[in-house]
Amino acid sequence: MGKWIQQAHRTDIETSRMNSVFGFGEQVEGYPVRVLNERAVRASAGILFVFAIGSFMNAWLTGNFQPTRVFVVAFLVDFAIRLFVNPRLSPTMIIGQWFVRRQQPEYVGAPQKRFAWGIGLVLALTMLYLVVLNNVVGPINLLVCGACLLLMFFETAFGICIGCKLYNALHKDAAQLCPGGVCKAPPVPGAGGGWARGGIVLAFVALIGWAAPWVAARHPAATPASGRPASVEASAPIDPAEAERCKVPDFAKAMGHEAMWKLHNNCR
Repeated sequence: MGKWIQQAHRTDIETSRMNSVFGFGEQVEGYPVRVLNERAVRASAGILFVFAIGSFMNAWLTGNFQPTRVFVVAFLVDFAIRLFVNPRLSPTMIIGQWFVRRQQPEYVGAPQKRFAWGIGLVLALTMLYLVVLNNVVGPINLLVCGACLLLMFFETAFGICIGCKLYNALHKDAAQLCPGGVCKAPPVPGAGGGWARGGIVLAFVALIGWAAPWVAARHPAATPASGRPASVEASAPIDPAEAERCKVPDFAKAMGHEAMWKLHNNCR
């Protein structure tokens, strides 16, 4: 009988350990649903955003997609751990939690975060198929990358979970414990600004719009990507097959990105 009790006790301990490893969110006393620490979530989103925007701009400006491919794989693994193992074991969540370890936790509902991260996983799988496996270059990549950057930026900069808002739109039961209490709390009076503050923003935008061409006029035109003078580039003979390969597609022309398309495809 005693051996049976000891065996049952060991089984309970092992089950408890498994539940602590495999699970989504924490059960904190006083909260009606499983929760996540919003401060760690925002920190991890910021970490991912830095590497995402860096790899995206590197591909956009230089045509080198290798950092983007590496980031897509890392992003996919990180989100797969979050969703299928435990968010606490996600590498970026571990780093984010370390950075905010001295801050008071802000617990938010886990169900809507799981839905939002599921969207992120779908986007990561799409990019894996397009960029990593098939080396596709086109507007679909731009749209998917833009969506990922938008979601992460709103999460880390404003604490706004766009995926959580979609969760509310698609589920009968509204999300609970939203970041900043936006599920229930009305906006603070005057927080949205007014006409005067809006005028300040417009004046700032107008100033930057005036300054941009003035700054550009003070610098000479950039040389071609090959580093050779533009006159040499223009006079170099062009192989017909190469000319056909480098024919700019209609979607790039419609977007006004002929030069960028040529850069990404190593065309003159």
